[in-house]
Amino acid sequence: MEPDNTASLYRISTIVNRADDPRAAIRMFADELALRFQPAYIAVTLLNPDSEAIEFEFAQGSGIDRESVGSPVPEPSIARWVALHGKALEISGFPNERRFLPLVSGCPAEMAAPLTGRTSPFGSVLLGANGVTDFSQADTEELSLMAAEASWVIEKLWEIEQLQLQSAQLQSLISIGQRLVSTLELNDLLESITSEARSIMRCRLCALFLLSEDGRILDLQAVAGTGKHDGYRELLSLEDSAIGTAIARRKEIEVSNLAKSEEHHFVSIVRQEGLVSLLSVPIFFENQSIGVLNAYTDRRHRFTNHEKSVLAALASLSAVAIQNVRLYGRVFKSEETLRDNERLTTLGLLAAEIAHEIRNPLTVIRLLFDSLDLKFDSGDARRKDTEVIVEEITHLEEIVNRVLSFGKTGDSIHSHCEIDTLVRDTLHLLRLKLEQSRIRTEVITADRALVVEGHKGQLQQVILNLVINAMQAMPDGGEIKVEITRETHRDGDTAAILITDTGTGIPKSLRQSIFDSFLSGRSDGSGLGLAIAKRILKSHRGDIALVDSSRRGTTVRFWLPLAAPEQGR
Repeated sequence: MEPDNTASLYRISTIVNRADDPRAAIRMFADELALRFQPAYIAVTLLNPDSEAIEFEFAQGSGIDRESVGSPVPEPSIARWVALHGKALEISGFPNERRFLPLVSGCPAEMAAPLTGRTSPFGSVLLGANGVTDFSQADTEELSLMAAEASWVIEKLWEIEQLQLQSAQLQSLISIGQRLVSTLELNDLLESITSEARSIMRCRLCALFLLSEDGRILDLQAVAGTGKHDGYRELLSLEDSAIGTAIARRKEIEVSNLAKSEEHHFVSIVRQEGLVSLLSVPIFFENQSIGVLNAYTDRRHRFTNHEKSVLAALASLSAVAIQNVRLYGRVFKSEETLRDNERLTTLGLLAAEIAHEIRNPLTVIRLLFDSLDLKFDSGDARRKDTEVIVEEITHLEEIVNRVLSFGKTGDSIHSHCEIDTLVRDTLHLLRLKLEQSRIRTEVITADRALVVEGHKGQLQQVILNLVINAMQAMPDGGEIKVEITRETHRDGDTAAILITDTGTGIPKSLRQSIFDSFLSGRSDGSGLGLAIAKRILKSHRGDIALVDSSRRGTTVRFWLPLAAPEQGR
């Protein structure tokens, strides 16, 4: 072989201008080695920064297994020794060599030179002898010069590739920021954040957890990267997960191998998707914790400082966007509240006028009914009907008086009421309507009568509203079950009433706000029934909540504190 390799060195140096990326440069370098040395085979190895293993990057020639590309270099190979020690080495006469084995069985000689960066070796290039030819010391020195020139080219192309990637990521961050601040729906925003994070990080999966108001629980809100886990939810205590540590330490957390760590979140997804490494960055807004943004890879990966900075920058943009959406929601809610208040004021004035007009004819109805002097035997169902009519006329009079004297206390008309009696009286009042609607009723009472203190008419109005709502949800008939139970709490016992129907359910979009004023899922509804029920129960130191709603039916639960036993009882 000719010792003058100036032409080869020049061609290698120009690869930086001719190659599109480092992999193309390595192939061109191998072609130059084949032209210069005409070896039996060529192998180029590189250090994997994630696994820190020496792996084949390129292999060609007689006896070389091309499928070995991407696999670790075997321990006895001089290619591995050279890559680790950064020194050139040549072996002539492998049959007499005890330390190393050739890559191809029966090869008489090999030589290898390191690929070295600014600070340390990052790989090696190895040539196998052709026939019985041995490599000389001069050949090894020449290969070292060519490898040094190739190292400079490969490293420059790596830097160019990284700069291009970083430039693309920065441009993406700018466009992402513009898109995020224009999204005003929280769910859409969170899904967009995880999708953009997965794209910009080039990872297998991304997830976003938001912190609960008490700052103790992380709630999974969005996942991007797989459609197989739609609807997957997870709640994590800050103390039970590494991603909670990201918030506690206010810095990114990296887990190199999820399977071999004590990290216990996403266990089923980690296994099914083969997730290996994790980068978790906290989301903060004005020094306040909001949540975490996670990137997952399906191979072992050591996240670079730039990758950490990019995900942290996206988390910062996300924090602003999330707070923007939350602020918009508060403003929108405030506007809705103001509009509702205006409507309530108008409604109050109108109600007072109507109540004034109703009082006179209602008084006439009361006088005429009393003059009929209807008396029925105790076994006659009409006796109960007349009692109910009198009670309801009284109730109507009280409502009219309450509207006309709005703001005055009504404590004087509170009394002890048995809940099961109120329920049965209300169902009796609606019995004809229930029969016409082909709706069955079932009442399950506690072992002992439960007594509460309150306004009988108002509490009956609550039950009436709930039963009527249940009836309207079952236009083709069905069943209403009322279950009354006693519940024991630290601050006192309560009577809990569950009303369950077999209707069509409440639309998902309305479930969070069914107790708001003027909210109705029916075109003929006022949107005041449940809001009034909640206000009545609140004034009686109770409350109401939606337990469940689906296409199979709805369950609503309300509760009231039990009354203290009356003196002498």
